[in-house]
Amino acid sequence: MDVGSEIVKTVEAVLDGDRGARIARDAARIEELAHTGFTGPLYEVFEIELYLEAQPILLGMLRKGTLAQLALKQCRNAGLPFFVHDDDMRLLRSSSSERDTILVDVLADAMRKIGRDLRGGEGWTPDYKGKRGACCLMTYFIGQCAWGFRRAYVKWAKERVNWARLHTMYDFTEDAANGAGIAGLLQATSYEIESEVFPTNFEDILKEQAPETQAVVRLTVMGFPDTEITERLNLTHTTVRKRRSRFRTALYQAARERRIWIPEQLHTGTAPRRQNQRGAA
Repeated sequence: MDVGSEIVKTVEAVLDGDRGARIARDAARIEELAHTGFTGPLYEVFEIELYLEAQPILLGMLRKGTLAQLALKQCRNAGLPFFVHDDDMRLLRSSSSERDTILVDVLADAMRKIGRDLRGGEGWTPDYKGKRGACCLMTYFIGQCAWGFRRAYVKWAKERVNWARLHTMYDFTEDAANGAGIAGLLQATSYEIESEVFPTNFEDILKEQAPETQAVVRLTVMGFPDTEITERLNLTHTTVRKRRSRFRTALYQAARERRIWIPEQLHTGTAPRRQNQRGAA
């Protein structure tokens, strides 16, 4: 079965009413919106209604893996490179929060495209004749969402990879205390803390630093020894230590500004512990 037919079948399985009657209603609605140039309050109401009707359909398709499979077929037919990792597919099937996250971008992209198409005199029309005949507006919109899944998935997957790379910065396991993660970066001498919640992203503070400092800190957090850091970045040992020290200073400054909270157990032995902790608390 081709992609278009699969989308029609999927949508019609959840929509009520006769297809012909629905297409007629959609055509009347588009004609009405055309008088306003597909802008203004009337069009905003249309977008909200389209969003609310499409949302449960798309969430079901994400849970079953249907949306990803349709996107893969579309890209394969168009000769576009696209791949969905099995682990990601399982996560989208099992996690409602991850489905919600990726759905936001899918719907936003499709909504922007359908708006551009309508204002440009293109997009859905009741006269379209596919293999299963004319399709309703919702079927067309779900098809646009399938096309938008590729971009939304790549963005979502990259964010998950970036989070995994930075995870050691929040990793307060025993291994992290022995040299990796933020504990190693701050040269902790003791490690006994209760679970804490950190409201500020360390990545935000890191991005404020010079590129050379960022590189040193990232490699340090990933657990690379100084000898390998110096080789990779073509820096001296002194420069590596200075760059790391600058970032520690930036962290403590952020703590004094109440942007982050650094547990006492992670303060360096040379830092004025009471002063720092008082500013970070």
